[in-house]
Amino acid sequence: MAKTNPYARTLHDVGLAAWFGGSLMGAVGLNAAASVAHDAGERTRISAEGWRRWTPVNAAAIGAHLTGAAILLGSDRKRLAAQKGVASLAGVKTGLTVAALGVTAASRVLGRTVQEGAGSPAAGTTEPAAGTPGDVANAQKGLKPLQWAVPALTGALIVVSARMAEQQRASEVMPGIAHRLLPI
Repeated sequence: MAKTNPYARTLHDVGLAAWFGGSLMGAVGLNAAASVAHDAGERTRISAEGWRRWTPVNAAAIGAHLTGAAILLGSDRKRLAAQKGVASLAGVKTGLTVAALGVTAASRVLGRTVQEGAGSPAAGTTEPAAGTPGDVANAQKGLKPLQWAVPALTGALIVVSARMAEQQRASEVMPGIAHRLLPI
């Protein structure tokens, strides 16, 4: 069994924690706080500015997570083949990662539309008002479910990653390999 690279684990975990935490704080904190601005035109401006400032940090967090994940996957390749349950969980994790990346990218595209229309009147950060331009209103409506999808998917990644870390315990590895070799 290959020894896990502690730097890769750190990149993976800290990147994922920032991706999850930033998206959750954005939905719960930033978007909600911007939505209570008294001036309807300030609601999208405040939110857009917060997300604009977060975007480079989020990109670095995602990059760190993906770099760490790739290194970990490379060091675990033998265990993936030998230990029962590891490959299937790695497949789940890959699927969740792809979905989280897709939802994050879609959120960024829609967020740019809201950002370009910042200052337009809005009922809330993800709720258009009667005077909200059509493209901005459509982007806001699209962002409403996505703001919750990113933390849901990255939260699920945290759970799966924790389970995968548990699979590396000696008490899990040997029975997993034995079950792979002698399925009962």
